[in-house]
Amino acid sequence: MSHTQPFWFKQALTQTDDQAMPPLTANINTDVCIVGGGYTGLWTAIKIKQQSPNTDVTVLEKGRCGQGASGRNGGCMLTFATKLNTLIRLFGVSEAVQLVQASEQAVFAIQHFCEHYKIDADVRVDGAIYTATNDAQVRNLYQPLSLLAQYGINRWAQLTSNEAVELSGSAQTLAAISTDAAGSLHPGKLVLGLKKVALALGVNIYENTPMERLHEIVSPRVESKQGSVKAKKVVMAINGWMGQMFPRFNRHYVLVSSDMVITKPQHEALADIGLSHGKAVADSRIFVHYYRTSVDGRLMLGKGGNLFAYSNRMLPAFEQKSAFEPMLRNSFRRLFPALDAGFETSWTGASDRSATGLPFFGRLNDNPNIFYGLGYSGNGVVQSYLGGEILSSLVLGESNFWSQCGLAKGPLGAFPPEPIRYLGAQLVKRSVQRKERFEDANKAPWWIDSQMAKLAAAAGKADK
Repeated sequence: MSHTQPFWFKQALTQTDDQAMPPLTANINTDVCIVGGGYTGLWTAIKIKQQSPNTDVTVLEKGRCGQGASGRNGGCMLTFATKLNTLIRLFGVSEAVQLVQASEQAVFAIQHFCEHYKIDADVRVDGAIYTATNDAQVRNLYQPLSLLAQYGINRWAQLTSNEAVELSGSAQTLAAISTDAAGSLHPGKLVLGLKKVALALGVNIYENTPMERLHEIVSPRVESKQGSVKAKKVVMAINGWMGQMFPRFNRHYVLVSSDMVITKPQHEALADIGLSHGKAVADSRIFVHYYRTSVDGRLMLGKGGNLFAYSNRMLPAFEQKSAFEPMLRNSFRRLFPALDAGFETSWTGASDRSATGLPFFGRLNDNPNIFYGLGYSGNGVVQSYLGGEILSSLVLGESNFWSQCGLAKGPLGAFPPEPIRYLGAQLVKRSVQRKERFEDANKAPWWIDSQMAKLAAAAGKADK
């Protein structure tokens, strides 16, 4: 793990009283060992202790808790709502509706959790806006709303042209839809707050303790360099690292960068263009632009789908300043010409994009005592809360909606093997870029939508 910290995590370390926990230096026993101290691992640990206080829970984290994706994501609280079509196709109407509603409820549950435990994570449940910035995007923007309305669960509304420009803060916005069940938060402060709550509930946390080996036996054992943990149950909550530890998972997700820049504080300038709220905003590109303001008056802009990792290797670029900062600067100037594009910094991170666009959970190699979860596909802030529900239910042997839902049945889609997958990803990337250039110029040829639909399906692109 690099010592170069992304903005959110670095800021959280300076604004909280977080203290590094010591590494594991002994051979210990525990009821539940969770490998990974990010959102998934910490939500799971907390939910286990809330339901079963006497269960001994131990978390092993290879660096500092939250130093990975949990401390560097965009902090956008988004739900399953616009993926209803995919959920119905995979799980049926009843379960799909429940998952959408549960993801929306999770937004407010995270807010309530932070209020209850006094976590100052800058949570703002101000909603979300999905925008269209060219005519082709406008044609597709409203499609999810009719399906949501068909099943009586539509919390989205079409904005007027003036509202779309005003609330998105950009004159490039041609149309937009909005929902109240969404928002933004400080990802670094949230994960360090979860760590503090977990410790208060009696969870044992060891940092700077990379797992070196997992013994997949009836009573699993996790080995680190200076110690080991023998457990009744083990949870692998390492997300994008799963493919390196367990290569069979490489068929089920692709590791791709999400790159972000953040400005210096400019409260008044943001207010002048309408960005005085905490709404999460995303455009309708396949590899989306997403942005939101911060409580201290900054504007963060990110874009996914820039750098694909061959065989899901954790590339050094994932731990460095973004190599795509010039591209982000151009996007920033186009979207917000009135703002100062003086960036505080840029950073990048690895996003584990599943073949379905949905996270998946299950038992590792059918071992009844080892569980895993990954594949958040760029939407892990809210979905990891649900992941904690699923994994805690599996660990505790609960027979409930979460342990029996389709997300808990393992991966439901696969990519081709390497090198076909990597070459295919490059083809999709170039085709997407070409499509977007055509659409931005309103010159897309008649065949491009059908061709892109085929490419997106081959890449596992779920509806947004």
